[in-house]
Amino acid sequence: MTVTTYKWTIDRYHQAIQAGLFDDQPVELIRGEILIMPPEGEPHAYYNSEVGDYLRALLGSQAKVREAHPITLSEDSEPIPDLAIVKPLGPVYLEHHPYPSDVYWLIEFSDTTLVKDLTTKKTTYATSGVREYWVVNLKDKQLHIFKDLRDGQYTSEDILKTGTASPIDFQDVTIQVNRLIN
Repeated sequence: MTVTTYKWTIDRYHQAIQAGLFDDQPVELIRGEILIMPPEGEPHAYYNSEVGDYLRALLGSQAKVREAHPITLSEDSEPIPDLAIVKPLGPVYLEHHPYPSDVYWLIEFSDTTLVKDLTTKKTTYATSGVREYWVVNLKDKQLHIFKDLRDGQYTSEDILKTGTASPIDFQDVTIQVNRLIN
């Protein structure tokens, strides 16, 4: 006997959400699978909020910093990154979540989800055309920066514990790594 799993589409996923199917459980859609999101611990919540405020101060009106809101990547993926730095399109986001072409870069804060963030999410973001992806490893106090997207894969990874970083689309913005990991 062959076992086939059901693959969700964005439309079916949205219908299930509107019907209240997941009201008691935070979930996200990745490659047609509905994944339960783990509870957010205090360090994760702290960094997400503080770094979001830090980036808003640095970027001003150049970008919108969205905390823990969905982005629509394809017909079968609508993840909820910790921070999505996107084009400031205002009411356009009343009609749809940001698409890959609207995303400047994404950030995940990882403690219990590090393996998923460095594998499944990284691959999903890359194959969807997200140009830059950062993972803040809260356990080891490291920043992983993935960029140089070619053929649906990031070809460059920098791991930083100190210094500064500048996103691809904001080379004039200097981000202090210690503000993300300490």
